[in-house]
Amino acid sequence: MTTVTQLRKAALALPEAEEGSRSGRAAFSVRGKGFASVTKDGRVRLHLPPDETEAAVAAHPTGERLVRAGAPAGFVVPLADVDGKDLNALVRAAWFSRAPKRLAASLAAAEAAAGAPGGDLPAGIGRPATQALCGAGLTTLEQVARHSRAELLALHGVGPKAVRVLAEALERRGLALPG
Repeated sequence: MTTVTQLRKAALALPEAEEGSRSGRAAFSVRGKGFASVTKDGRVRLHLPPDETEAAVAAHPTGERLVRAGAPAGFVVPLADVDGKDLNALVRAAWFSRAPKRLAASLAAAEAAAGAPGGDLPAGIGRPATQALCGAGLTTLEQVARHSRAELLALHGVGPKAVRVLAEALERRGLALPG
């Protein structure tokens, strides 16, 4: 069972995702295009392409196709009927379907770089921080050392723990974060 809090966390972890309100309920968009929202009866609406909608309908028997003006628009399912892992995947798919192509490609490239050899970022910073740093073009500790703590914390996905782990790794190499 998931909650609006889990939905919020999944949605806002994505680049340029913003939270708004729709009929007094949480709604999430990327550059003005809605990709997920909550209905008053506790269901989550996700804007998905037709193939992903069909997969979601097959995987979640309590879900259904979302149709607007006679055209397929996505998937709707009670939040209580989706586990956290599935919700994260659905929210991510909805974000990718509504994000501008360049922004979506940038995230995909950052994720690929995060798993690629050549970088020396410590694994202890976590995947969101690694993706955020790679997305900003920072794949080595030497590159990270050129940025202040405030600049690193401004990257969505990089939190205080990640900055602490980075600072410790830099200290072991005789480097330090400015500021």
